[in-house]
Amino acid sequence: MIDFNIPPHVGTELDYIKEAIQNKKLCGDGPFTKKCSEWIKNEFNVNQVFLTTSCTHALEMAALLADIKEGDEVIMPSYTFVSTADAFVQRGASIVFVDIRSDTLNIDETLIEDAVTPATKAIVPVHYAGVSCEMDTILDIAKHHNLKVIEDAAQGFGSTYKGRPLGTIGDFGCYSFHETKNLSMGEGGAILFQDNTLQEKAEILREKGTNRSKFFRGQIDKYTWMDYGSSYLPSDLNAAYLWAQLEAVKTIQEDRMASFRFYNDKLKPLAQRGYFEQPVIPEGIEHNAHMYYIKLPDLETRSKLITYLKKKNILSVFHYVPLHSSPAGQKFGRFHGIDRYTTKESERLLRLPMYYGLTQDTKEYIVDTIACYFTGQY
Repeated sequence: MIDFNIPPHVGTELDYIKEAIQNKKLCGDGPFTKKCSEWIKNEFNVNQVFLTTSCTHALEMAALLADIKEGDEVIMPSYTFVSTADAFVQRGASIVFVDIRSDTLNIDETLIEDAVTPATKAIVPVHYAGVSCEMDTILDIAKHHNLKVIEDAAQGFGSTYKGRPLGTIGDFGCYSFHETKNLSMGEGGAILFQDNTLQEKAEILREKGTNRSKFFRGQIDKYTWMDYGSSYLPSDLNAAYLWAQLEAVKTIQEDRMASFRFYNDKLKPLAQRGYFEQPVIPEGIEHNAHMYYIKLPDLETRSKLITYLKKKNILSVFHYVPLHSSPAGQKFGRFHGIDRYTTKESERLLRLPMYYGLTQDTKEYIVDTIACYFTGQY
């Protein structure tokens, strides 16, 4: 069976995990955690980077740092993972879902302003498939209404918008290093921001509400409980795994881009014949080949193709069920405007196997199998 995903592995992970053990510093903010944070700071030209145990926790930290409170409203797309909403629901906020664009499946930036009310506190653009939202428009709306912009860049590590790395454009950016992402630490994430005045608050939040980070830097002779917080620090063992991937990021990204281009080129004739639609990458955006998907005419066609591919030992999957249609989505949020594309596009999308090390033979078999299905040669 051809796996849909295989966690990235470059070969030096075990060496670094052994080194972490030898360092006798397995908990958070060890040497590898610091290495990873500094790498991201320097590579993406961002002032503050904190590794977290997940992108979910990065979003929770962003909600806390943005001072989201009960009664606030937060605007986001419904076509996203539950964590995007959960982080703000936990603060007592109401979620306002708006429709997505049919081309990129990102939040429709032209619909955001109409959803703004006096209670609106933040906009959360989700960069689907590592393809950036239209950030200039979103930032203009946020500035006009004095709103925070919190980028859910879980899928966007290494992607850019007009030359700017995703996750560094809004007030806060959140990455995922889950095993399904381009780079992995098993479970993990990071929060990024430019405002240095929030550094101490972020450290306290992440260190269970204490000022222990200052203690470890030798700035105070003892640490104490300062404010509310939680334990958002990943183990240095996880960071050691991530460090191996950061060192090999160029190789990983080039490999994924090669797979994306192969899929795109070989499937183009079928798309031109109207069997399905391919991903759209707007001008000025560089994506990271996080996923490759096709959009079938309808739900029935997608279901039949998934079943056929599985019979041919190829695992393909659909993606999010729109949050506004879920029990929790109806409880904690509302859909503003018309659901023109969110549900429709979610029912058409089919993701193909995409991971570092996907072999040429495997890719050829996948596209040949899809071609056989649509041309009646199966």
